[in-house]
Amino acid sequence: MTLLHLSRLPSGEPEIFASVQGEGITVGLPSAFVRLAHCNLRCSWCDTKYTWEWSSYDPRQEIVKLSPAAAADLALALDVVNVVVSGGEPLLQQRPLADLLVRLKAAERRIEIETNGTIAPDPSLASLVDQWNVSPKLASSGNAAHRRERMGPLAWFSAASNAQFKFVAGSADDLPEVGLLAARYGVDPSRIVITPEATDPETLRQRSLDLAPACIAKGYRLGTRLHVVLWGSARGR
Repeated sequence: MTLLHLSRLPSGEPEIFASVQGEGITVGLPSAFVRLAHCNLRCSWCDTKYTWEWSSYDPRQEIVKLSPAAAADLALALDVVNVVVSGGEPLLQQRPLADLLVRLKAAERRIEIETNGTIAPDPSLASLVDQWNVSPKLASSGNAAHRRERMGPLAWFSAASNAQFKFVAGSADDLPEVGLLAARYGVDPSRIVITPEATDPETLRQRSLDLAPACIAKGYRLGTRLHVVLWGSARGR
C-alpha cells in the first residue's frame, strides 16, 4: 500500500487537527484538516514552506508517513463532518489520497480539497470530492508562468460545478491578472474569491481595505483568513 506523506506538527504528530475553515466559500465551517507534504510550486509568500522548502527545513523532521487507513482513523476521531485536505499540493499523492477519501466517505464525511490547479484529478478521485478549492497562483507568487498556469487542469476545474476559485492577492494590482484568467477559462465572477495575502491580523485588515473597492467593482467575493484573525500564523490551527 502506498503511504501518504503528511506534514508533521512541532509535537511530532501528523498535522491532522480540528479547527474552522479559514478561507473560501465555507469560511467558518467546523472542519478536520489533513495537511499533506510536498508541492510542485514555490510561492514566495507561502506560509507552509515546511511542507516543501527542503533547503530551509529537514524533511526527516517535517514529514511523517502514514497509511491511508491510519490517517483516516485520526481524522474520523476528531468527529467533525467537514474534512479539508490541504498541503502542499494534495494532488501529487492521488493514489493514497483516494484510499483516504474512500474511508472518509464511508463514514459520511464531506470532503474539500485545496489545490493550486496545476494537476487534474483522476476520475476515481474526483468522484469522492464534494468541493474543490482551486487557488491558481498569480505572477506575484514568484512562480514562472509555465509552472503556475496549466491549461488542461485549469480547464478541467473551470468545467467542474463543485469548484470555486480562490486567488491570493497582495494588492489590487493583482486583480487585472485574475480577470484575464477568468476570461480565458470561462470562470464566472460569482465563483471567484479574492483572499488577501497576510499572516497577521493587521496586514490582513489593511490589504482587505485595499482590495474591497476592486472586488465590489468586479463582482468578486472578498475573502478573509479567519485562522489568521484568530491565531495568527500558528501551525495546526
